[in-house]
Amino acid sequence: MKKIIALVLCLALALSLTAVSTAEGKTAYKIGICNFVDDASLNQIVENIRASLADIEQERGVTIEILYDNCNADANVMNQIIANFIADDVDLMVGVATPVAMAMQSLTEDSQTPVVFAAVSDPVGAGLVESLEAPGANVTGTSDFLDTEAVFNLIFAANPEIKNVALLYDVGQDSSATPIAAAKEILAAKGVEYKEYSGSTVPEVILAVDALIADGMEAVFTPSDNTIMTAELSIYEALAEAGIPQYAGADSFALNGAFLGYGVDYANLGRETGKMIAAILLDGADPAATPVMTFDNGTATINTETCAAIGFELEAITETFAPFCTAVQTITTAESFGDLN
Repeated sequence: MKKIIALVLCLALALSLTAVSTAEGKTAYKIGICNFVDDASLNQIVENIRASLADIEQERGVTIEILYDNCNADANVMNQIIANFIADDVDLMVGVATPVAMAMQSLTEDSQTPVVFAAVSDPVGAGLVESLEAPGANVTGTSDFLDTEAVFNLIFAANPEIKNVALLYDVGQDSSATPIAAAKEILAAKGVEYKEYSGSTVPEVILAVDALIADGMEAVFTPSDNTIMTAELSIYEALAEAGIPQYAGADSFALNGAFLGYGVDYANLGRETGKMIAAILLDGADPAATPVMTFDNGTATINTETCAAIGFELEAITETFAPFCTAVQTITTAESFGDLN
């Protein structure tokens, strides 16, 4: 009988420890993730958020139900998805990319449901947070801020005598405004001419690329622009055939055919976003006092197939870029980092 009583007490203690594994003793949570558009960068973030939370479930003995949807850049669909999350009484929302984060901020003003954003390039400029150190409300997250000057260091290293650069982006993308403004300042200071080319749909981006090729532009700069990322598989071959290197603000551009992507490791950004979600859900961290996380932008990713097509010798260009990067890595063209369900 004493052995049975001891066993029962042990089991009770184990259950008790499991029950208090989070700040409030809660063991089941529900979060809503809305992705802005189906592209390699953003999909990679979502995949790594999922993986990070799955690991945390195992470690902490909790269950985190994920409601996932993609608005495909449609504002009406986006608002409906967020309304559905509210109706489902989620414990936390995750907005992948600036437009989703801004919509979630607006629609949670009354409820103050915690919002964690991912891949917002300029959260202060977008009005999502008061400062990176102290967000100030129910919204915080991870930023894929792009060091534009670092990208142009590579452009000038590859072609010190460059005369003109095309700026390819979507004027409707808030995330592109700051890096494009910085690019103009850098080029003006160098005395290099530039011309802006824009599109808000894949067909428009294709036409913009046709125009910059016809104009004889020597290189293309694209920031972390979701519209151009969505169109990348439709434009990279034309740029390569014209011998025009495209320098973009994420490794996923290179995966989808651009000559070079420079910036944040989106897999790591996704994992860190997952940890931030867990800190708020499980440990009671306050979004208002949880600093926005930024990342080192030091990795250049070269597409080896495009590199050869535009006439660069891989070993030579890698040596040229090395002094301006913390790392130079290579990739070959593929459609995406993975498909989401």
